[in-house]
Amino acid sequence: MWADALKFFSNYQQLESLDLLIPDLNGIIRGKRIKAALAQKAFSEGVLLPQSLFASDICGDTVDKTGLGIATGDQDRVCRPQADTLRLVPWAGQPAAQCMIEMFDANDRAFFGSPRHVLTGVVERMRAQGLHPTVAVELEFYLFRNQLDAGGMPQLLLDPVSGQEERSTQVYSMDDLDSFRPFVETVQRYCEIQSVPASAAIAEYAPGQFEINLEHRDDPLAACDDAVYLKRIIRKCAREQGMTASFMAKPIAALTGSGMHIHASIRNDEGDNLFAKSPEQLQHAVGGLQETMPEGMLLWAPHANSYRRYQENCYVPLSPSWGYNNRTVALRIPAGAESARRIEHRVSGADANPYLVMAGVLAGMLYGIQESCRPDQPIEGDAARQCEPVLPADWQAAVNLFSGSQWVSRYFNAEFRQLMATIKTSEYRRFQQHISPLDVQWYLQTV
Repeated sequence: MWADALKFFSNYQQLESLDLLIPDLNGIIRGKRIKAALAQKAFSEGVLLPQSLFASDICGDTVDKTGLGIATGDQDRVCRPQADTLRLVPWAGQPAAQCMIEMFDANDRAFFGSPRHVLTGVVERMRAQGLHPTVAVELEFYLFRNQLDAGGMPQLLLDPVSGQEERSTQVYSMDDLDSFRPFVETVQRYCEIQSVPASAAIAEYAPGQFEINLEHRDDPLAACDDAVYLKRIIRKCAREQGMTASFMAKPIAALTGSGMHIHASIRNDEGDNLFAKSPEQLQHAVGGLQETMPEGMLLWAPHANSYRRYQENCYVPLSPSWGYNNRTVALRIPAGAESARRIEHRVSGADANPYLVMAGVLAGMLYGIQESCRPDQPIEGDAARQCEPVLPADWQAAVNLFSGSQWVSRYFNAEFRQLMATIKTSEYRRFQQHISPLDVQWYLQTV
């Protein structure tokens, strides 16, 4: 509503444009840019965008089998700006702002294909049970040179001192952070302007790979908005400094992939951390996440490249294992104060949609608490050496498990499930039809 946005626009009367952002099922930001003078009309009446936006595949093409495109006339739907997501756009060449918008259907209900709506539905079910999640998102990413190599592959950055391509792994290196200080400081400055609570930056387990942590939030939707805004900030900062930022799960075969880790705890109506107050509740939540993890794999790993990340000795879980202070498991209970007891879900790639990842994590925890699930024994040592790799190893298997899951059908509405499976099946078939250079290398003259 305009009344909720009026203070923001009163404080920034020189604004010239407003970006209206709407993440699709793949987490890609779509939307439109309007003149700031039209903001009041947009907040009062909404703006129109086609519902086929949520039928877009990773290439931006409409998947006709969803029934949201030409088959139904490619209908427009009203989208309403969300005042609490208003932020300045510090990289714009003119005074500008941005905010999220939410699509509504013909019956004025939040559109079933909206990832923000999917997450909101899960959170509302938790709160109805007196369960209030507190969550945080960690994002890993790579910085590459702006140009691909002759083979069309990303190129590692040159060391700013030696001028040579950096290929060594210096995890948590302060020198690496110092080398990229202008980038890190610009990201931090933009985060401050946009009220994105970025708390820490570290050099990760590969040259040019970094992780930025977001502070915990009592509102999971806001936490995921933070993650989407952060990704946009990182990409813009990299571009300004002549680099390319990538959240691809496995951009280089020989190097570790990039993940999205979710930290989550649950408070009761009195504000107590249930995982600290009741170890049994923590066990139930872990048990639920273990039981549902294979069926939710399409949420954690939604793309073909996602599955290239799941390899041994890469700190990537291959089974629904859990343990205390152990980075080799899928569900880690971090060390620290008992009052901050939480679960770190370490399965998702950085390429996944944060709203859907969060919805899946919370739905798994809720299932475990409602069904009093019991976890297996916590892992000590290397989980890969003790647990069978039972998580789906390929894209199509994940689609099939998601589509046939009773757990998914219990916590996610049928229209969303069908939409997700249809788009991902279409992408899978399109990907499989591509003839790669490896096909030619292996088969052209040998069979």
